Amino acid sequence: MSVLGLPNSARQRSDQLFPLQRVQPAMAGLAGGSFSVLAPISAVVLGTHRPLYAFFAGLAIAIGVDVGMAFSEGRSGSGDLTGRGNPYLRGSITWAGTFLGGIVHTLPLLIAHHRSAFTAAIVMVAFELVALAWIRSRFFNTGFLRSFASVALAGAIIVLISATLGTLA
Repeated sequence: MSVLGLPNSARQRSDQLFPLQRVQPAMAGLAGGSFSVLAPISAVVLGTHRPLYAFFAGLAIAIGVDVGMAFSEGRSGSGDLTGRGNPYLRGSITWAGTFLGGIVHTLPLLIAHHRSAFTAAIVMVAFELVALAWIRSRFFNTGFLRSFASVALAGAIIVLISATLGTLA
């Protein structure tokens, strides 16, 4: 018996389901929101030098992607066959993660000066990369450096595309 009064096998099963039912939808949301917002807001702020335009674009994208990802996750099956748990709970977790991932990059764009806003957004991106890598290493038995490299590569590709589009505007 465990300290909580659960048989050890039930506690182990619960520990195995937590990453699948809670952490994975949150990670999908954080990454989806972050990566979906990053390219458009970067292109808008670099192309127009008007962070407020980029803020409203980022807010609209964060909300739109948020709703789409939440419904997608919530409607992706009952969770009975896969053990992924209640679809409404998964959708809610994905919704929260997606909005957080998108808005974290968008809020710095309330700073009026475009270089300061863009710098603050880059700091937020760096913080989020470290957080995503830590979560992956903590819950999915992936080494921190490997996780960081994977997430940073995706971010670098998006930034490269964004910078290119922003300079063409």
